[in-house]
Amino acid sequence: MLRYLFTSLLLCCGFVAGAQLRLPAILSSNMVLQQNDSVTLWGWASPGERVRVTTSWNGRTDSTVTTRDARWQLKIKTPVAGGPYDITLRGNTTLKLQNVLIGEVWVCSGQSNMEWSGNHGLKDIKAELPVCADANIRFFHVPKTTSEYPQDDAKAVWAACDSNNLKSFSAVAYFFGKNLKKDLNVPIGLINTSWGGTPAEVWTPAQEVREQPALAEASAKLTPANGWPFMPGFTYNAMIAPFTKYSIAGAIWYQGESNAGTASTYDQLMRTMIGSWRKAWGREFPFYFVQIAPYNYGKETVKGALLREAQTATMGLPHTGMAVITDLVDDTSNIHPQNKHDVGLRLANWALGDHYGKTGITYRNPVYEKMEHRKNKIVVYFKNADNGLTVKGGKATQFFIAGADKKFWPADVKIEGNTAIVSAKAVKQPEAVRFSFTNTGIGNVFSKEGLPVAPFRTDSWEEK
Repeated sequence: MLRYLFTSLLLCCGFVAGAQLRLPAILSSNMVLQQNDSVTLWGWASPGERVRVTTSWNGRTDSTVTTRDARWQLKIKTPVAGGPYDITLRGNTTLKLQNVLIGEVWVCSGQSNMEWSGNHGLKDIKAELPVCADANIRFFHVPKTTSEYPQDDAKAVWAACDSNNLKSFSAVAYFFGKNLKKDLNVPIGLINTSWGGTPAEVWTPAQEVREQPALAEASAKLTPANGWPFMPGFTYNAMIAPFTKYSIAGAIWYQGESNAGTASTYDQLMRTMIGSWRKAWGREFPFYFVQIAPYNYGKETVKGALLREAQTATMGLPHTGMAVITDLVDDTSNIHPQNKHDVGLRLANWALGDHYGKTGITYRNPVYEKMEHRKNKIVVYFKNADNGLTVKGGKATQFFIAGADKKFWPADVKIEGNTAIVSAKAVKQPEAVRFSFTNTGIGNVFSKEGLPVAPFRTDSWEEK
């Protein structure tokens, strides 16, 4: 009996001594850590086990003790961008993370237009493959996963940008990162967590959706379909929640097509989603998004326009920005515009100008500011057009004007500085102006710097 107890004790001691120090997948060799920050490292080990972390950029060792539920967490200071570095973690076992870079880290999320890659036949990426290799751009590609409850890990690996890894990676995210790298000259880490066909509800914590009656009602109207989730919170739990301890600079987002049928609540939904992400990360990071492109949604002729209007409204949330891409579409029957290069560039310019404070970069599209009546005309004023507006291709198109009867007529337009003077012979007492306010409208009015005017309407008339 004593021999059995002694043997059992040795086995137990051996198990404790050999317990594995573990890390989530995002904390691994080849990762990029956010520069000039207090970043969190975390993982699992035996309860009561001391975990020591030594960083090669300063030779410092920090330590913590694993909690009773086998979790540990500590913060370490990162310097200015650089690397590669090593991080050594010692507990009952030892882990060494190698080839770690320090730079700028961005989350890249949304539906198919963010997910689209070289594997989808994009010519922009095909042209990049021979020249894309860059060890200072790192990808972390999160697989499509769902969960009813928040998860603390996901199966993915950090990998350097090369022709093989780029083929399946988000084209928009790549071009965004490439342009940041060029202008900032620091390592860039891109966390691609996107899924085609997903509505924004699935990227928002379920409780946040269900506690707001308007959002809960809109969510209930979503049509289930094979190939993508639709339940609130399911991709948030599996594809966002595991990384909210990981320090980031900000997020970019390209989504909205799957919410075109519930546009009336989309601004509220986006503010809720962005707020929940910022709360989870514990910082009000910048959030830049793409306005959905012109596309033929069928008989509901302003379905897409209403969604774009909601997206414009979301810019009222602090530290957000919207890239308008109406001029980057050559086929309104294709919901996936092929030009991802300029989409990524425009998002990068938002980050460079708005977040990083780079000068000499135009990143804000002209947007409707106000209108005033001038006899039988309406004068429309625009923000972000200090140097004036210009028309490409002759007469300004996609402007419509209506009187109190709400019947819109094609308008005559005169551009003066940052204003458009709009009229029509058929409308003697105008009340409202619309610009590109249809599913497929592609205007030809730009800022002098070359960015298109965002679609808008001056009225708030109910659409049937």
